[in-house]
Amino acid sequence: MKKLAGILVVVLVALTIVVSGCAGGGTTTTKGPVTVGSKIDTEGALLSQMIILMLRDNGFEAIDKSQFGPTSVVRKAIISGELDIYPEYTGNGAFFFDEADSPIWKSAEQGYERVRELDKEANNIVWLTPAPANNTWAIAIPKTLADEEALTSLDDFAAYINGGGYVKLIGSEEFVTSPAALPAFQEAYGFTLEQSQLLVVSSGDTAQTERAAAEGTDGINAAMAYGTDGALSAFNLVVLSDPKGVQPVYQPAPIARSEVYDKYPEIGTMLGSVFESLDLVTLQTLNGQIAVEGQNATDVARDYLTTQGFLK
Repeated sequence: MKKLAGILVVVLVALTIVVSGCAGGGTTTTKGPVTVGSKIDTEGALLSQMIILMLRDNGFEAIDKSQFGPTSVVRKAIISGELDIYPEYTGNGAFFFDEADSPIWKSAEQGYERVRELDKEANNIVWLTPAPANNTWAIAIPKTLADEEALTSLDDFAAYINGGGYVKLIGSEEFVTSPAALPAFQEAYGFTLEQSQLLVVSSGDTAQTERAAAEGTDGINAAMAYGTDGALSAFNLVVLSDPKGVQPVYQPAPIARSEVYDKYPEIGTMLGSVFESLDLVTLQTLNGQIAVEGQNATDVARDYLTTQGFLK
């Protein structure tokens, strides 16, 4: 009997040590869950995977809902609480809050401060540190067309179209219909693309649109593009400049529900250092590894975070 009691004491002590280790610094406890989403495009996949990897590396349970949908869908999802965090762009604040005519959005600093203020007041959403890169909407064309027709700007593009030049543009539904994108270009530069001059696709994957323009698929010779695309040079495409400054500044930044951020404020510091490192060239390079080289977004994100010392 004494022997049995001794065994029980040993077992209880061992259990106490295990429980203490789990509760203390010996073993990382899981925080969360935090549901991470993104838009359906290359950069959305890249940035959401960076967020997920950083969260998991810092003891969070992160639910992966990347490639969740277009802007309207992910926006509704975070407001409703279906998503907790996802990468958004500062310039979209101009359209979320019906301020597209304000010059504030042409300034990176002012635009960020404005959307941070408005989204906190209206939706209790927190904007975290943005990346120092401008992923603005753009139109890209093959360099051969640009050289033949002397097209370098959207002014030139408009004159070419209005003069009867052949154009067939491919873009996502969001690019074609959003007031911030193609409609804004058309209004500012005075041109109109008819339905027969457009090929609308569901995905915002610019690798798809740029490849089609480069290869002339179905007669396409113009494509929706983003400022941080990595595939432009690989496909021998040039971006038409926007001399009238139609587009707001679109800096990518993680946005989070206040309920989650207030509970885990360390998320701000953790992701802030990562996003501060993502300048234009870095994002173009990483996006190119996914869009051109065919690498997996998670692998590209992990390699970058590891190389830069962000992952433990």
